[in-house]
Amino acid sequence: MAITARELRELSAIQIAERVKKRDLSAKEVTEAALDRMDAFEPHIHAFCTPGHDLARATAAALDERIAKGEAVGPLAGVPIGIKDLVATKDLTTAMGSALYRDFLPDEDDIVVERLKADDAIIIGKTNVPEFGYSGAGHNPIFETSRNPWNLEFTPGGSSAGSAASVACGVTPFAIGSDGGGSVRIPAALCGLYGMKASMGRVPLYPGCRDERYPGISSWESIEHIGPISRTVEDAALMLATISGPDMRDRHSLPKADFDWLEALGGDLNGLKVAYSEDWGYAAVEPAVREICRNAVKAFEQDFGCIVEEASPGWDDPLLTFWTLVAADSDLAGMRAWLPDHAHEMSPHLVDLLMRPWTAEDFTNANMARQAISNKMARFMSRYDLLLTPTIAVSGFPVHIQGPEVIDGRMVSSAHWLPFTFPMNMTGQPAATVPAGFTTAGLPVGLQIVGRHLDDPLVLRASRCFEQARPWSDAWPDLVRDAGL
Repeated sequence: MAITARELRELSAIQIAERVKKRDLSAKEVTEAALDRMDAFEPHIHAFCTPGHDLARATAAALDERIAKGEAVGPLAGVPIGIKDLVATKDLTTAMGSALYRDFLPDEDDIVVERLKADDAIIIGKTNVPEFGYSGAGHNPIFETSRNPWNLEFTPGGSSAGSAASVACGVTPFAIGSDGGGSVRIPAALCGLYGMKASMGRVPLYPGCRDERYPGISSWESIEHIGPISRTVEDAALMLATISGPDMRDRHSLPKADFDWLEALGGDLNGLKVAYSEDWGYAAVEPAVREICRNAVKAFEQDFGCIVEEASPGWDDPLLTFWTLVAADSDLAGMRAWLPDHAHEMSPHLVDLLMRPWTAEDFTNANMARQAISNKMARFMSRYDLLLTPTIAVSGFPVHIQGPEVIDGRMVSSAHWLPFTFPMNMTGQPAATVPAGFTTAGLPVGLQIVGRHLDDPLVLRASRCFEQARPWSDAWPDLVRDAGL
């Protein structure tokens, strides 16, 4: 029985895989429906910089043939997925939003792509990113700017811009994102989705962040994570079960988890001690975001039986420290070598970062500051099971800028709308964003849930409890509803 594109968007990844394995649906039907939705929404959202129609169809046909023969297939059988264009794919161009890699075809897949293929997911294309991921917004010099399906004049966030925009339109039930300073959580929050950055090392990275042959690609090593952007918490856990686990190519990778990712969703939160900080004590936060997140936090106390206290870890604004760490993780020599001939083709903010006269003391001071933040967070989390914050400080802003200049009446720099996400990359803790509500303008707002070091199961359980108390997966942008898809 054929499935329509509209019916597909109502199915979770788990439901798709179950139906494909039972032969209630074919991988071909699911894939064609996903490609139809991609084609319908691409003129509006520009989520896919490199569509993969032929690859997806060939993969689906081969999977259907194996199923017809009675062969065993993986837990993601037939599930369509988009892959962020910072994540290497040997079958599809990986341009990373840069003219320097416009036609680059990697000689190997990223580890997570290998694992998704092995578990029989269907890759339908590469999703759009800012150049090399050096931005929380969604534009780059070579592809159309990604748009937020909830308001096409607004950014979907970044750097996993296309991944979030596509999932928000139901093109796929989930997509791969990467998160060096919030780049899974930021677009998930702005697009009304779930996004999780597991503890650093849970999901191995290579060649991204690790291959010294490729300037720009080899950046972000000490702060990067890869994770799911999805419509449901369960689908995020399903993906994490596939992509997590050690690999010798990533020296930071952790041993196999001592828990089951899907089983971690069960249980309650009764009696847990939870901290809530709505501004770290210094951040400018949009009043609507404060109000929506305060209301969301009430669920932890009133519905879940948690003990909630307003508290902050107590550090000063570490934004400059963060960008210094990014620079220290970058191949400055290799990327600076491009500037004489290619600066005009590169994002201005990236050129500015590369041209700054960084010193050894800048980098060592940033490392010391990271140690101090990690130590403060460890002491803080010894008193709390979970930490809640807004995911980002605003509910959105127009495309083609790096960030708002004014938040809650305060003049801010272009990156000060991101005070809550990047510290969790500096500490490496598990952190997720859940849809907390909508502004009066109809824009999604996210609540960030942070766990103790390596306590990914509790972050998942808290996310699932919130999802059950305040469901969000049936909320769709008018763009989707009006299309009738």
